[in-house]
Amino acid sequence: MKPEFELFDRRGFFGVVTKSAALIGLAVGAKAGEPEQGTPNPFAYDISRFQKTDPKLIAYEEVARWPIPRKEARRLAIGPDDQLYVCAGHYINALPPAGGRGLELALAGPACCVAVARDGTLFAGLRDHIEVFDSRGGRLARWETPDPKTWLTGLAAGDKDVFAADAGKLAVLRYDRNGKITGRIGRKDADRNVPGFIVPSPFLDVILHPDGLLRVNNPGRHQVEAYTFGGDFEGAWGKPSAAIGGFCGCCNPIAIAALADGRVVTCEKGIPRVKIYSASGEFESVVAGAESFPENAHACTDLNDCIHGGLDAAVDSQGRIHILDIVASDVRVMKRKG
Repeated sequence: MKPEFELFDRRGFFGVVTKSAALIGLAVGAKAGEPEQGTPNPFAYDISRFQKTDPKLIAYEEVARWPIPRKEARRLAIGPDDQLYVCAGHYINALPPAGGRGLELALAGPACCVAVARDGTLFAGLRDHIEVFDSRGGRLARWETPDPKTWLTGLAAGDKDVFAADAGKLAVLRYDRNGKITGRIGRKDADRNVPGFIVPSPFLDVILHPDGLLRVNNPGRHQVEAYTFGGDFEGAWGKPSAAIGGFCGCCNPIAIAALADGRVVTCEKGIPRVKIYSASGEFESVVAGAESFPENAHACTDLNDCIHGGLDAAVDSQGRIHILDIVASDVRVMKRKG
């Protein structure tokens, strides 16, 4: 069977996106006839006015940019030594902080996500399972596939646990370091006040937050949610809106990261932008707006084709934010102004 989000046909997916757009006030509708030639279509999906960012809100500037060595980049992570790891195609490439290329791991399938623990152990998420490598690239283990519908899209590695965002099964899997599943987090549960993830497209992410809790994006609800390792729901923030302080489209944010002081970095698709919120969810500033990603901004041409494009981000020990543009296939290093 296919993951839940693949069960949408394009008509069904358009219905979901249209309802979401209606909530945030985008101009979406249907008309019996085509507009006269030369007459603007009043129902066109026009997001151009949201693709310019007020310069006063942009708190970061680009200090470096690198092309990705392989095609089809998807996710990135930063190791304890500030080395960057990028998932692209069937490979994970390590890019040293000083530039150039480092270790390259060849995988049996597309690399969907990656995380590196403090001891240097690397966890590579393929679509339906996790593979484990030492810091030199030696293979240590291949963990079993938890379910035929599993689709892994995000990883976070702690000292004793590994957390895997499973967009196919709408849950975050908690593993011990031997590959045994010890819990499933985020499944809808009224008794525990867990709202449940809504994942229209394969963008579910999980991070270890400095406060000791997990943070998980819930893209269909336009929220960032907090959970204990045991799966208790601790709260959420975020709202659907095309305005700069909210999350627009069918399913945003698509990726998250955390600064050392607890502030949260969010990434969006459709209108590709990277923003910073306080730990409690107040919008603070923009790292990079849609005008910084022109190719990415055109990857989503209408509401029926909003499953393409997107960004990912990771934070290094100096507080710099590394942004992966999966359309342009490059990484930008962003440093706070001043």
